[in-house]
Amino acid sequence: MLARFIVTVTLIAGACFSGYAQEEIRLWKEQAPGSEQWTHQEVRTSGAGGIVLIRNVVDPSMTVYLPEPSTSNGTAVVVCPGGAFRALSWESEGVAVARWLNERGMAAFLLKYRLLGTGQAGLQSAAPAAGLKLPIQKANANPDPDNEELNNVIRLAISDGQQAIRLVRRNAPEWNIDPSKIGIMGFSAGGGVAIGTALLADLAGRPDFLVSVYGPSMADVHVPADAPPLFIAVAANHKPVSMGCVALYEVWNEAGKPAELHVYSKGNGPFGMGREGLPSSAWPDQFLQWLRAEGF
Repeated sequence: MLARFIVTVTLIAGACFSGYAQEEIRLWKEQAPGSEQWTHQEVRTSGAGGIVLIRNVVDPSMTVYLPEPSTSNGTAVVVCPGGAFRALSWESEGVAVARWLNERGMAAFLLKYRLLGTGQAGLQSAAPAAGLKLPIQKANANPDPDNEELNNVIRLAISDGQQAIRLVRRNAPEWNIDPSKIGIMGFSAGGGVAIGTALLADLAGRPDFLVSVYGPSMADVHVPADAPPLFIAVAANHKPVSMGCVALYEVWNEAGKPAELHVYSKGNGPFGMGREGLPSSAWPDQFLQWLRAEGF
């Protein structure tokens, strides 16, 4: 019996395996550890161009996207949208990514991780710090390293990422997943979440491959002896984020671990799944080539 905690189940008319969300699963059976006293309420807003933002996440979850059974290749990816730990860019860095992965035979698990509270009015009073503090040391590109509230949320978000990986691995047979082919992909702040899951000493919650799309590390990087292969994509003019991504590549490479870095001349982030006409639009296909080369 699947060990999970279902919030809602959404079956698409006519087919369960349609490339659309099949169910949303709470990550923690009880209240998420470390945020039991939080009182802010989750808010979802929609804007022009299909922009969907989720704020004030207290009860983290993952939404399951499974490919057609006939196309499934056993690979799974936990997807972490970005939003400066104040919001989640749910469509462009989440749903669109999950559907793209499904179309290529991979299962996707869209992560809704814990965030800083911004109140009900919006993000005006919670803008991220302007620019990263330099120099970047130990590949840590935290934009506000002395902000204990932010650092705590980063730790909690990383624990949500690890819990998502644990649940996917634990329930791999039911979802037709190879438990040795479970990766994590993060965009912007979500990249910091993804990287963090690979740095902690927890084999059950550690990814088999790691993907950061314009998402530098938000913590000191001490590359584990069994570090997973790393893929990074960022635009050169997305500064100083690109500098943090280069620093991450350097420490991974210096440790002798597999790493691939793509720095595009144009494509100022966040570019999501790629904007037509910009060099950065090549990253999804290059990621797919890398994934095959690494045996996933």
